[in-house]
Parts: sequence; C-alpha cells; structure tokens
Amino acid sequence: MANHKSAQKRIRQTETRTERNRYYRTRIKNITKALRESIANKDLPKAQEAFKVANKELHKFVSKGILKKNTAARKVSRLNAALKKLALGA
Repeated sequence: MANHKSAQKRIRQTETRTERNRYYRTRIKNITKALRESIANKDLPKAQEAFKVANKELHKFVSKGILKKNTAARKVSRLNAALKKLALGA
C-alpha cells in the first residue's frame, strides 16, 4: 500500500482510468463484432446500419482521446473494405 498522499491519489486515478478504458475497449470490440457477424451472415442492410454505428462511435472515441486518429481510421477502413466486399458479392 502506498504511504504518500500523492501515491494514494495516483492509485485512485489509475483505478478510475482502468475502469473507463475497460468500458471503451469492450464497446469497440462489441461494435466491430456486430458488424463482422452481420457481414458473415451476408445481411447487407443490417451490416450497413452496423457500419454507420461503428464509424460514428470510433470517430467519437477519437474526439474523446480514447483512440488515436489513425487507429480509428484503420479500423473503419478495414470494416468498410469487408462491407464493400459483401456488397459487390451480393
């Protein structure tokens, strides 16, 4: 256990940030998973809706400082490529 007041504060801050980051990490995984599942099921309208949600949410996380700009762009780009592949194949 920390003895200094500043170290105790850092522990509290770390716990808060860890909890917040866990929420966002899970949210990102669930968003992309929903889109990939609808692509795997070849459900184009559902996939397009899921892509809109994913695009909006990932860029919102950039503005909040959760993700870096290029990370979000890379994720959106890969999801969009998978969606276009489905659209062209359908």
